[in-house]
Amino acid sequence: MIASLMTPAFILTLSCPDRRGLVHSVSGFLLDHGSNIEEAAQYNDHGTGLFFMRVRFACADHDLAALQAKTAEFAAGFAMNWQLHAATQPMKTVILVSKEGHCLNDLLFRWKSGLLAIDIGAIISNHRDFYQLAASYNVPFHHIPVTAATKAQAEAKQFEIIQNEGAELVVLARYMQVLSDDLCRKLEGRAINIHHSFLPSFKGAKPYYQAHDRGVKLIGATAHYVTADLDEGPIIEQDVARADHTDTVESLTARGRDTESQVLARAVKWHSEHRVLLNGHRTVVFR
Repeated sequence: MIASLMTPAFILTLSCPDRRGLVHSVSGFLLDHGSNIEEAAQYNDHGTGLFFMRVRFACADHDLAALQAKTAEFAAGFAMNWQLHAATQPMKTVILVSKEGHCLNDLLFRWKSGLLAIDIGAIISNHRDFYQLAASYNVPFHHIPVTAATKAQAEAKQFEIIQNEGAELVVLARYMQVLSDDLCRKLEGRAINIHHSFLPSFKGAKPYYQAHDRGVKLIGATAHYVTADLDEGPIIEQDVARADHTDTVESLTARGRDTESQVLARAVKWHSEHRVLLNGHRTVVFR
């Protein structure tokens, strides 16, 4: 039992055109290289003809680099898109935030509590509001103001920090600036945004005021990957909360912020555990 616990674990995710025997082939490949499967999930999308799989396995015979080389050879015969990661390696993360800190505060607490498999290397903001919060968690805080005239230079500084941190994940935790198409492309597949599910019905400022004015019965939040199409990237997670006529703007806002925090945390958790695979404009999430 002790030896098993010390055996290095890895996570393989893959997608490819569906064909007979894929599960058998992947399992056989791992067995041939001294691996023991600990967790496996797969999905066949009959609409697109694609097969998706996530496998966590233990292997003492090879290190990550050797396994990646062997997986590349194996995957070539199946036209696979694949990734292989060390299971215990936390995902390097950078968080962007503006003046609403509920999602930032929630992520920092979950991270320090060991509930998220991430390593937050920096916080970037166009305001100074949360530099003390960042300092309390010993996370470098970068204040980079953004105006229409300085947007390009500001994004260049942001991207430099992201690259220097080796960030595999960028979280827009209520960062209230629209990223340029260029930055969206650079961060494709590794940037997650959170917004209220009122979009596009309640666009612009103060969505909870608009929702209250319309007497909505449901409020919610959506976490999605960032793309150049504003708020239209592949959706990772969504949730809703009930509302009624007794709600005030303040109670709606508070409930909405709680929902946003929970939805974003789940999306970050699943992404950092390599449970989210892109399927065109949609996602496959192996929870």
